[in-house]
Amino acid sequence: MAVRTQADPVVHARRRSPVHAFLGLLVALVLVAGVLLPLVGATVVVLTARNDDRTPTDAIVVLGAAQFWGKPSPVLEARLEHAAALHADDVAPRIITVGGKQPGDITTEAQAGRDWLVDAGVPRAWITPVPTGSDTLTSLTAVAEKMAAKGWTSATIVTDPAHEARSLAMARALGIDAHGSPTQSGAGSSLTLDYIARETAGLLRFWTVERWSVEQVVGL
Repeated sequence: MAVRTQADPVVHARRRSPVHAFLGLLVALVLVAGVLLPLVGATVVVLTARNDDRTPTDAIVVLGAAQFWGKPSPVLEARLEHAAALHADDVAPRIITVGGKQPGDITTEAQAGRDWLVDAGVPRAWITPVPTGSDTLTSLTAVAEKMAAKGWTSATIVTDPAHEARSLAMARALGIDAHGSPTQSGAGSSLTLDYIARETAGLLRFWTVERWSVEQVVGL
């Protein structure tokens, strides 16, 4: 009867099989995560885009978009119109306009938004511009700091439908009791596949990378 040695391929295969099984499981998990995580992100983006939350809050936050020499772009104007309607419906007693400026601009997105709201009939005293930030996270960080200084804890976030999920995730990570009311019409309100894809990628990046560097603002 033959005796198998350590070099016997059958014994060698048996010794490696647990490693192969583990590596196979690891590869399978990575593949599943690579499919499921984007699917979950896209689902969150679409469902959040369709949810209009009118819960009363301390402030309506209008996220910035381009402005040209003080005139809001169509996207920003759609957000401002929606914020004015929410304010008229008593969703919140005040509005926070957000956004800095690009090189060469004569004013900020926040100031352009405030001026537009004043012209639309919202009393200037009820509008707080936060002229800081060139992206969503830095803008919302500045908003969270302003809210903490004033003792405000909850906010209604106004932005484009596809952008709402990422904005809410960031606001909540900063400690804001955030509710979403995306624009219902106008520029930026269409849920195009391209916009959904970009915002899904941005939301996944926030979940997996940026979230861990965000600290809640003291006072919220």
